[in-house]
Amino acid sequence: MYANLYLMGLWLLQEVSWDLQSMWQAMGLLAKAVVVILFIMSAWSVGVMIDRWVTYSAARKQSRYFVQAVAGSLREGKLDDAIRVAERSKKSHIAKVVATGLSEFQASTGLSEQEVIEASQRGLERSVAIVHAELKRGLGGLATIGATAPFVGLFGTVVGIINAFKGIAAAKATGLSAVAGGIAEALVATALGLFVAVPAVWAYNYFAGKIESFDVEMDNSSKELINYFIMRRKK
Repeated sequence: MYANLYLMGLWLLQEVSWDLQSMWQAMGLLAKAVVVILFIMSAWSVGVMIDRWVTYSAARKQSRYFVQAVAGSLREGKLDDAIRVAERSKKSHIAKVVATGLSEFQASTGLSEQEVIEASQRGLERSVAIVHAELKRGLGGLATIGATAPFVGLFGTVVGIINAFKGIAAAKATGLSAVAGGIAEALVATALGLFVAVPAVWAYNYFAGKIESFDVEMDNSSKELINYFIMRRKK
């Protein structure tokens, strides 16, 4: 049995040229369309991965600088200096939230302590939601590619099997030479679908974990800032 399978494999290798150019030329229009779609999905997902990696790295780096720089300004009560530090750290997720909270606190003059705290808290919540949406940009498409790419590849597999049966009908024979082209299309489509989907799913899960940590940092910063406002109003 194993000897027969080995001989069949050798026959298939002899009948089909497995270099990329020959396989592309042997594909039908529909199979080529599937391959092009998968390559577009792959290029888009790689672009999102690079963009999110650069964005998150910059956010992490600038946030470290901002936390150290703004702590001194807040201890000394210099809110204007703290806002200027936040404005210089435009890529920091924490800086964006803190800058909004400080601006709301400064703008709430003439209000009671409770009203000032509530206004600042609402501003912080809005800022956290906006920054969260900015950080999450592109990840929905990445998840969609990870979920749908295998099915696009499966469609290409079905097309290849159909072409294999067409080859049998055209050659009026059931040898491997009649189905080799269709099988090649099916295997290429399946492999490409998995090649596109697996990195997209991995990247989505990795970036989703990053966003969760950013959310925790922004929530903690918001609560600490509210506590700071309460202590400052009591002085």
